[in-house]
Amino acid sequence: MQLGGFSVGLAVQDLAASMDFYRKLGFTQYAGDPDQNWVIMKNGDTNIGLFKGMLEKNVLIFNPGWDQDAKPTEPFTDVRELQKELQAQGVPFAAEADAKTTGPASAILIDPDGNPVYLDQHV
Repeated sequence: MQLGGFSVGLAVQDLAASMDFYRKLGFTQYAGDPDQNWVIMKNGDTNIGLFKGMLEKNVLIFNPGWDQDAKPTEPFTDVRELQKELQAQGVPFAAEADAKTTGPASAILIDPDGNPVYLDQHV
């Protein structure tokens, strides 16, 4: 099962303070817009998203169709196919991708410890 690029989405209280903290750890802003209360920061192949007021809790994020640099990968397993495979294994979803669509879509499952796992396909 190919899930695509991986990052951790952090629910932060103070975006500027969080950005400053992760800069000290060697991260640089890669994407996003602080004026919109979110940024993606990168250190080597490690990606973290900082989200102020957008997430209830920290989230594991996989991007089918993208690599760690948000570049398209071919071939890739569509989020709807991943959803179908996981549901066949009895994995419950908190939010499902519409199986009748194509292109960008997302789905959310919750791991046994209550951690959200977001499958976020942009292609």
